Amino acid sequence: MKQDTTASAFNEASLTNVHADLSAMIKRWRRYLETERRMSQHTLIAYGHDLGSFLRFLSIYKGEMITTALLESLQVREFRAFLAARRADGLSAASTARTLSSVRNLYRYLARAESIENDAIDAVQAPKVPHRIPRPLTEEATKSAIETLPELVTDDWVAARNVAVISLLYGCGLRISEALALSGDDRPRGDTMRIIGKRGKERVVPVLPVVQDAIETYTQQCPFALKPDGPLFVGKRGGRLNPRIIQSAMQDVRAALALPETATPHALRHSFATHLLSRGGDLRTIQELLGHSDLKATQVYTEVDSARIRDVYDQAFKRN
Repeated sequence: MKQDTTASAFNEASLTNVHADLSAMIKRWRRYLETERRMSQHTLIAYGHDLGSFLRFLSIYKGEMITTALLESLQVREFRAFLAARRADGLSAASTARTLSSVRNLYRYLARAESIENDAIDAVQAPKVPHRIPRPLTEEATKSAIETLPELVTDDWVAARNVAVISLLYGCGLRISEALALSGDDRPRGDTMRIIGKRGKERVVPVLPVVQDAIETYTQQCPFALKPDGPLFVGKRGGRLNPRIIQSAMQDVRAALALPETATPHALRHSFATHLLSRGGDLRTIQELLGHSDLKATQVYTEVDSARIRDVYDQAFKRN
C-alpha cells in the first residue's frame, strides 16, 4: 500500500504536462532514491509532492510543456519565483527549504545519470530556517504520560499496546516508524533488540526490563495471532498499526495532563536522548543508539541540556 501511494505521488508529478522522455527520467530517479539511496516511503512521498508542486508551477509560469530542455534553461530568477510562490501558498521556511532540496536532488540525478545540467539551481539560496532545539518532556511528565495512557482507552489490550509502543519510543529512543515496522519475530527475547532505521541502517539497542514487560503484556493480551513475519503492533482489525493512532493517543494524553503541543511521540525520542545525556551518557553512544549517521545531529541535545540547566538556575535565583 505504501509503495503504491509513493508511486502515485511520483506518477502524478511526472505525467502532468511533462514530455514523455522527462517523465521516464523522473521515474528512474524515483527508483534510484528507493533502491540505491534507500529512502523511506515517507521521504519518497514528500519528494514526489515537492516535485509535483515544482512541475505544476513551471507549467503555469512558462505556459508550455515541460521538457528536459526547459529544465536546462531555467534561470535563478525562475527558481526564486517558484520559492516565492510556495511561501505565498503558506509554506513555512522549513517546508520551502525542503522543497528546494527535493528539486536540487532531481537536478543532481539528472546531471549525473542523464547528462542534463543546470548550474543556476546551485546559485539559489534556501530560505533561512530558524535554529530550533528539540523539546523533550521532563522525566516526571514522561512517567505521567505512560501511566495515563491506559486510562484513556476502554480495551485492555489496546491500552497495553499503546504503552508498549510509547515505552519503546522513550525507553529505546526509537522513531515511531521504526517501532511500528517491527515484526513479530523482532520482539526482544533478551536485553537487546535489532532495529532497521533510515536507509536500511541496522543498529542494536538495549531493552530495559520495563520495556520488555510492556511488550510481553501487550503480546499476551493481543486478540490477534502475531505471526513472526507479520506486524508486531496491530490495529483493531489486525493490520499494521497506523502511526496516527499513537499520535492521537499522545494528543489525548496532552489534553489530560495539560502538556504542551510539543509533547508528541517524537518528543519521547528526544526525551530519551536528553535524559540519557543528563545522566552522564556520552554523545557517541547516544548517536549509535539513535541511529544518527552524523554526530552533529546528536550534538543538538547538548544544547537542550544546557538550556534546561539555565532554566533551573533562573528559577532558583530569580528575583521577586
